[in-house]
Amino acid sequence: MVALPLMGASFIQSLVLITDAAFLSRHSTVAFDASGNAGLIYITLFVALQGIGDGSQIIQARRIGAKKLDELGTILGTTIWTNLILALILFFGIQLFMSDALLSYSKHEDIAIAQGSYISIRSYALFFHVFGLSANAFLFAKGQTWKVLIASLIAAGSNIFLDYGMIFGNFGFTEMGLEGAAWASNIADGLGMITILFLLVVDKSNWKIGLFQKLGFQWQAMKILFRVSSPLMLQGFLALSTWTVFFTWIEQIGKFELTVSQNIRLFYLLAFIPIWGFSATTKTYVSQYLGGERKKEVTKIQKRIQLLTMVCLIVIFHGAFFYPEALISIVNPETEYLAKSAQILRMVSPSILLFGFISVYYHTINGSGNTRVTLIIETICVIFYLIAAFLFIKIWKFDIFYIWLVEYIYFGLLGIMSYWYLKNYIWQNKKI
Repeated sequence: MVALPLMGASFIQSLVLITDAAFLSRHSTVAFDASGNAGLIYITLFVALQGIGDGSQIIQARRIGAKKLDELGTILGTTIWTNLILALILFFGIQLFMSDALLSYSKHEDIAIAQGSYISIRSYALFFHVFGLSANAFLFAKGQTWKVLIASLIAAGSNIFLDYGMIFGNFGFTEMGLEGAAWASNIADGLGMITILFLLVVDKSNWKIGLFQKLGFQWQAMKILFRVSSPLMLQGFLALSTWTVFFTWIEQIGKFELTVSQNIRLFYLLAFIPIWGFSATTKTYVSQYLGGERKKEVTKIQKRIQLLTMVCLIVIFHGAFFYPEALISIVNPETEYLAKSAQILRMVSPSILLFGFISVYYHTINGSGNTRVTLIIETICVIFYLIAAFLFIKIWKFDIFYIWLVEYIYFGLLGIMSYWYLKNYIWQNKKI
């Protein structure tokens, strides 16, 4: 029951991104390509805030398992202040340097200019995420994921409505194209933040434990938060910056290859719905069980989550195996990209099933608090991924179909190393 609302929230967010792409592909190919690459850059920077949120979730779940509810307010308050500082740094970095950086390495100037415009607008939403992600971390730790689902529904519904209005000039809006998509997402993020904070404040149980009375900043709490969160931040940054580099190299091959790859990226988001949902569930359960001295139950929950992940993946993602052309045409109806996109999607789909299974091992390590170990694993996987991608793209100049084989290298290595660590080391006794 914890995972289902998370999967629902992930589904809604993925649906929003797919809807954005479907609208923009019908507006212009440049807008479609630019939103994809700029979106990756934005998410790569956004994971700094997400990493703090994930660390906060793990710490709070451990405190809940240990019945130390009086410490939750301090942890939540420290999470908010820490994320605010990071958001300010990221915002000014984007506003001052991002546009020039994009022009310096992009092959196609029109795409680079469009990316700069999009990400400059989107950077304002970082301040909404300061509060939204902090509140989400608390709710994930408590297992109250249905509240996150409600906020996601409101944000998603408003985003789709505003997209249709602001991209094309409907409902009395001025036609804004790519910039309209960015502003629509910002407004939707703001509405989502307001919703999640309202649900947090009206919950009487939060007042009973003194959550808001103790909502302040504490240096000791910040040290613990950074000790757990900093490896998570770096993991997320490494993973997504690697994909950003991958798509930058593809953009340097040509616009056809970039558009095809953006089609594939969007359906990765669809596949990640159950993976993200069950990953957060894994971290919460593992941390609570270890905090409550229920170490022997961790293996059982791993197997159950793996089974549920695979079942949900097959249900949600079966179209990638059986009718990829129909799926891709929903997002991008341009026929020149359809055949190649479908061919690649069918080829890489088994790697998603592999990742769904092994991600439980990886996030068991995170949930135990051994986040430095997962950082080491992530770093090794990223190095091999980048070496393979460089060889495939820059040296051997493979066709775009074979370039996407790098996904098997990354997911396979991640699974082998995570499983090996859990089998060969004592990881259950990490104190946080």
